[in-house]
Amino acid sequence: MALQEALEPFLAAYASHNPMPVARFLDPIPPPQDPGRLYDFWRASSEDKILADVRYALQNGMPNRTSFDEVQGWVDIIACYWRAVDRILKAEQAQNQSKLSEKQMVDVYDAWKDLTSNFIKYISNGNLPHWTVFTLYFTANNLRKFAIKADEQLAKAKPVAFSAGFQDDIVDTNAKNEKLEEAARVFNRIYALCVGDRNPDMMSSRKWGVYCIANLQFKTYFKLKAISLSKNVVKSIDAQSDLPPFELYPASHRVTYKYYVGVLSFLQEDYAKAEAALMEAWNTCHAQSVRNKELILTYLVPCRLITQHNIPSAQLLNEYPHVRRLFGDLVSSIRKGDLSGFDKALAAGEPEFVRRRVFLTLERSRDIALRNLLRKVYLAEGYEDMKAGQTEKDRVRKSRIPISHFAAAFRMGTAGAGSGQAIDDDEVECLLANMIYKGLMKGYISRDHGIVVVNKKGAFPGTGV
Repeated sequence: MALQEALEPFLAAYASHNPMPVARFLDPIPPPQDPGRLYDFWRASSEDKILADVRYALQNGMPNRTSFDEVQGWVDIIACYWRAVDRILKAEQAQNQSKLSEKQMVDVYDAWKDLTSNFIKYISNGNLPHWTVFTLYFTANNLRKFAIKADEQLAKAKPVAFSAGFQDDIVDTNAKNEKLEEAARVFNRIYALCVGDRNPDMMSSRKWGVYCIANLQFKTYFKLKAISLSKNVVKSIDAQSDLPPFELYPASHRVTYKYYVGVLSFLQEDYAKAEAALMEAWNTCHAQSVRNKELILTYLVPCRLITQHNIPSAQLLNEYPHVRRLFGDLVSSIRKGDLSGFDKALAAGEPEFVRRRVFLTLERSRDIALRNLLRKVYLAEGYEDMKAGQTEKDRVRKSRIPISHFAAAFRMGTAGAGSGQAIDDDEVECLLANMIYKGLMKGYISRDHGIVVVNKKGAFPGTGV
């Protein structure tokens, strides 16, 4: 196959002025319907001929009105893509032979970085159409993936040194995420390219790429555990006064951006802001995007436990199996007021909760389990005796409950079926005072009489009692 024939899909994609078909042509993974596409493209030229072959094909295939500078831009970009494919196929062959080395993955990353940098150069110079910034996004996203793979290969092959100190026996001699950190700097250039566009025609402005590039930065910074850099991106966007209205951006860009803003607020313990952002992401997310909805719920469920003491319904958990596996036992214990079950579920899920950075927030939701346990005591006390002339609808629940009753329930709740936890009435009184202070229970404590006087209406806010 001649290179001119191999470039026909690109020419057709370019003629559509649609970034997606062009991005599909520059994809490092062949489409399922044409698994040999990369090999065919690679065989159509060679290292010493690629520039001339691409130039000849584009000069003859692109519209006459296309400027010389734009044609030259695509020549360099497609030549870079051919070189990247060359490294990808060689790495794939080595992997099939179990001979993949860190050098080959670094070569793939470097070649793809060269492709991305050329894209940035020609868009920055104004030689390529404004819509190509979205093609650049897909190219940059693949750079992120290649950087991760290169770092993984480097980590496998890097030497280690023994430390003379007491804290660590072995120390790394190479940075763990060297290539990903390098890629992050490339993404910063793309973000600056978008946010700094001064084109007065908003319809052809690169500012439409701001949120998708910001989302790429978020993914990268979260992988690098550089949360502060993610905050800087949010601050930068908030400071922009000339971006198009947020609601005009594609829904996929808005959902991802609001998700990360919500997670960042969650990590800063600004739960009200986190809930608002996550709810916006949830409401905008496509109904069939189950995986994305599960990611949102991973932070929205703990957030609403804190902000509204809201327990997710069984129906919601059943709709999202991953969320049910993550929170099911914990939520069930909270609903039942089972403190022992809550502690066990929290301990069992601790590794995953810590990894997702929700452990400390979930730990605070123990108050809701305690509220539900105390509510059970309140309900078990029954009703005041009816007075003459009263009917069933006039009955009111007993509002004076001995502290010893709450103490007995607490001992049972923390010990499950065991013998009970050693806790005295003074400690229980302190817990009750805390619950009243936090607004999870309404009433006051009468120490002289050893009772809790709860409100006759709304004793436990949010529970209907």
